[in-house]
Amino acid sequence: MKGAAAEDLALRHLQAQGLKLLARNWRCAGGELDLVMRDRDTLVIAEVRKRSSTAFGGAAASVNARKQARIVHATRLFLAAHRDHAQDAVRFDVVALDAGDNIQWLRAAFDAQD
Repeated sequence: MKGAAAEDLALRHLQAQGLKLLARNWRCAGGELDLVMRDRDTLVIAEVRKRSSTAFGGAAASVNARKQARIVHATRLFLAAHRDHAQDAVRFDVVALDAGDNIQWLRAAFDAQD
């Protein structure tokens, strides 16, 4: 399963949990947001990671501090470009898929570093 297919699976999973899609693969200078969703009053930035092996810690572990910083940076640019969301609470989730496409949804997986 390639990245787009993993994102499709993650998107369907999150939508089944009641989240609403706002943007997918939102690109900006220095980053990309896989899924931007709404969970009631919260803007959810969901990073989708697929790994076929746990040799290096698996999919969730691949969202290291550097990757988190890029996601936070891209989120700030998204909020600047979409002022209607500027006052929303923001949550950073990780949707990790393993070799069998089992989903692990980590809500509030990390916080924005200031």
